Order: sequence, then structure tokens, then C-alpha cells
Amino acid sequence: MIKQVPLEKINEMNKGTLMEHLAIVFTEIGENYLVAEMPVDNRTHQPLGLLHGGASAALIESIGSLGSALLLDLEKEVPVGLEINANHLRGMKSGTVVARAEIIHKGSKTHVWNAVLTEKETGKKVCIGRLTVMVVPAGS
Repeated sequence: MIKQVPLEKINEMNKGTLMEHLAIVFTEIGENYLVAEMPVDNRTHQPLGLLHGGASAALIESIGSLGSALLLDLEKEVPVGLEINANHLRGMKSGTVVARAEIIHKGSKTHVWNAVLTEKETGKKVCIGRLTVMVVPAGS
């Protein structure tokens, strides 16, 4: 079960990171899922003015990694991204992309997260992805 931590505390941790630069904001923590939002604007565009696939991948990695962190005792173990994949289903030029990531495997050495990114305004799927997180001893 994911630790229930105040969203303000989670979002405060993003200061000075890629998440702050991309304006990723966590909006919900459930029992086995998290939700975050990211604007589609000049920070997240590719040169043709569409949502950059790398920004979508960064959102998937951010939400899954945080989810794993909330499943672990960080004084003993920490999560590190091992593998990510993303299928980009449609383009977005503006608005907000919403990511919902659900844990589908919580092992002692790996976690697997499934993420669905949708356009906030229409609910249409933009991208689906999967993140595998490796659990390593703290201080490694």
C-alpha cells in the first residue's frame, strides 16, 4: 500500500529538479496508484510544437519512481529506474496531460508501474507506458 503523504510535501520535494522545470504536479495518491499533471507548453514541446515524447517519458518515470519511494523504507532501500517504455498514441499541442500510474508488480527487488497519460480537457489517451524500478539498498 502506498504511503499517504500530503501532496504539498510531495510537490515541495520537486523544487530544483526536472519535475519543477517541467511543472509536474502530483494531484492524487491512492492505495495503489498516483496521479500527476504536466502542462503542454514551450517547456514540454518538441520543435514542431507537439508534446515531446521525452517529456511524456519523464512524467512516467517521475510518477512511477515516486510511487516506489512511497512503498519503501527509504532509510533501508531506494528506487532507481531500470527500464521505461512509452507508446505515443496521439499528439497534443496545448493543455494539460494527466498521468495515472498504477503498480502492477511489487516485488522485493523490482516494481513495475503501468501509466496512462490522457489529455485533461478531452480524456483522450495520449500515451501509455510502463516503468520498471529496481529496489537497491540505501547508500549504494
